[in-house]
Amino acid sequence: MAIGIVRRQFIFGLGSAAFAQSARSAARISPETIHAFAPTGRLRAAINAGNVVLVQKDASGAVTGVSVDLAAELAHRLGLPADLIVYETAGKVTDAAKAGAWDICFLAIEPVRAALIDFTAPYVVIEGTYLVDVRSPLKSVADVDHDGIRIAVARGSAYDLYLSRTLQHATLVRYPSPPLALQGFRNDGLDAAAGVRQFLDGYARSNPDLRVMPDHFQEIREAMGIVRGRGDAANYLHRFVEEMKASGFVRASLERAHQSALIAPPEK
Repeated sequence: MAIGIVRRQFIFGLGSAAFAQSARSAARISPETIHAFAPTGRLRAAINAGNVVLVQKDASGAVTGVSVDLAAELAHRLGLPADLIVYETAGKVTDAAKAGAWDICFLAIEPVRAALIDFTAPYVVIEGTYLVDVRSPLKSVADVDHDGIRIAVARGSAYDLYLSRTLQHATLVRYPSPPLALQGFRNDGLDAAAGVRQFLDGYARSNPDLRVMPDHFQEIREAMGIVRGRGDAANYLHRFVEEMKASGFVRASLERAHQSALIAPPEK
C-alpha cells in the first residue's frame, strides 16, 4: 500500500536552541503518552501524497509540505525519530490503518474513517468541486446531480465518500488516484471530474478546453488523526493542532510551499 518509507531522525540536525526546546517539550510529556503515540519507538506518520495542497513530491520521491512539517514538529516535541510512510491516495492510508501500519495520519474528517481514526479538529479547509469541459451545459454544482451524469472520482477520497452519501441521481465512476480520475474523465468521456479545487485549477490551467466550477459541493476538513485506542495521545494531538493553527505554524508552512487554503477556525 505504501509507495515509500522515509526514515527521519527529526530531533537530530536541529540548531542547538531548537534541540533544547524539543528536549524541554519532550520532558513535559509523560512517558506513557509518548509510548501511546509510538509503541514501536518511532513515530510512524502516514503521508497522503494524493493531496497537492498538503503534500508536494518531487521527481526523486521526496515529500515536503504542511503534513511533513507537522509530523516533524510533533516528532520534535515527543523526542522521537519518525518514519514518513508515503501513500499515493487517502483511501490507501485508511486501508493501512486496519493493519496498524502507522501511528498518525493527515486526512479529511469523514464518518467512515472515524470508525478507525480519532481525528483532531481540522487545521485547514479545502473546497471540493467539479471540472467539466468548457462546452458542458453543466454550469454549477446544482446542475450535476441528475440521471445520466457520470462523475470521475479517486476511490476512497474525501469527495468520493461525501458524494457517495449525498448524490441522488448522478453516477460515480471510481479510479485508483486523482491523476487517473482526470485521465479517466477525458478518456472515458465522462461528464465531470470531482476533486480538490487547487488540483483541478492547476489541471485546467494546462488544459484550456476545461473549466472548474465557481461553487463547491463540499468543504473538506483536513485534520490530523491517530489510530483509536491510544489513550491520552489523542488528547495531546488535539491540543497540538490547535496550537499549530493559533501560532501561525500552519499558515507559514503553506506559504513556504506556495499553497493556499483556509486555515480552520479554533476548535470550540
